[in-house]
Amino acid sequence: MRSVTGTIGKWAAVLLCGSGILVASAASHAQTAARTATAANSAKEIRLVHGFAGEREEALRQLAARFNEQTKDYQLSVEAGSWSDENVPHLLILQDEDMERFLTGKPRYKAVSAVMREGGAPLQALKAPAMMPRSLLDAKGQLLALPVGLSTPVLYINRAEFARAGLDPNTSLKTWFDLQQALGRLFDAGSTCPYTVSQPGRVMVENTSAWHNEPVSAREGKGERPSFNGMLQVKHVAMMASWHRARYLRIFDGESEAEQKFASGECAVIAAPSASWTDFRRKAGFEVGIASLPYHDDFSGAPQNTLADGSALWVAAGKKPAEYKAIARFIAFWLQPENQVAWQRESGYLPLNRSGVFAAQSDTLGPDLENVKVAVAQLNNKPVTLDSGASSVLGRARMLSIVDEELRAVWADRKPAKEALDNAVTRVRALVPGVR
Repeated sequence: MRSVTGTIGKWAAVLLCGSGILVASAASHAQTAARTATAANSAKEIRLVHGFAGEREEALRQLAARFNEQTKDYQLSVEAGSWSDENVPHLLILQDEDMERFLTGKPRYKAVSAVMREGGAPLQALKAPAMMPRSLLDAKGQLLALPVGLSTPVLYINRAEFARAGLDPNTSLKTWFDLQQALGRLFDAGSTCPYTVSQPGRVMVENTSAWHNEPVSAREGKGERPSFNGMLQVKHVAMMASWHRARYLRIFDGESEAEQKFASGECAVIAAPSASWTDFRRKAGFEVGIASLPYHDDFSGAPQNTLADGSALWVAAGKKPAEYKAIARFIAFWLQPENQVAWQRESGYLPLNRSGVFAAQSDTLGPDLENVKVAVAQLNNKPVTLDSGASSVLGRARMLSIVDEELRAVWADRKPAKEALDNAVTRVRALVPGVR
């Protein structure tokens, strides 16, 4: 299990330079801002709207400021908020329901692959299917949007709580049985929340299925039939239900609450998105350990691979050719290894292409990107199969909300695991046209 200290220093900018890394001083930001303001007086505007907050919003603004410093004809403006049909900006960073709404109805986007090709800028995107949700690719595998906010579930531990319970913080938690043994020790030592989960449906059903090379859907003609109520899924949810009854597991109303409980020290272990690493390191007053999700060793396909999901940068349709060329330059700028490292370090999100993956693996970066290393190793543990790849059945926020709702009945002891999963499958079949 990998570990780091609970705090990190303020980092200004990272430049990969041959054999090492140069860290620019904070004073350069003031100079950059002044030059950017001067250039902005005569430059045209490219609007980018996003839903980030806190440190991630600041990281995006710093990226835009560095880009604006080197361009004269167009300046990138960054604003938090939403969009409407009457006010579609040039660039949108979207996730979940906002992305689904943007993709509903008439096409509102221009494919990133086309923008880069027409702009004469190279586009080296990730090829690994597990790191590229289906919604970001067209039928020919061309990139529709840039996956700037991807994450995959990993395991975090409170190393101080493990030590207090007489457990080695570096103990192996490879299997779910290994974790169960550790949770029992934590509970016996007085922990009121040995384990919790952020996004239960995404972790317990979607990613656990992929991690064991078990399908969540079956192909029927041109569509998919939901089938995430098989032996693996029922076994795992039933195991989680037994943990809940034994008070090894606590489930909270929202994903943010589960993460807050872990960061506050109340919960000793959490399964949460790999991007949460940056928040835990900033907020937790203890040493945080990180490891891959456990697996059931009686399934021969495990461990296989987990899945990436999150927000993506979309380019709006109907803009001017010169604006698209400026957008292509910005995307190429974001894809530069030094900018990817800066983004990964500040946001916690996954690399955007292979050069970003290689940069993240550099030992010279220290522990700051341990989450990226664990996440990438998990995503690429084995080549993705038809059964372990992303599925449109559970890849949508609405479908996962159904799973979460049925799982809540399990935690309340109103339904056994199989009945809850059977109901979830039936409801998903009825909800989506073309899905039976």
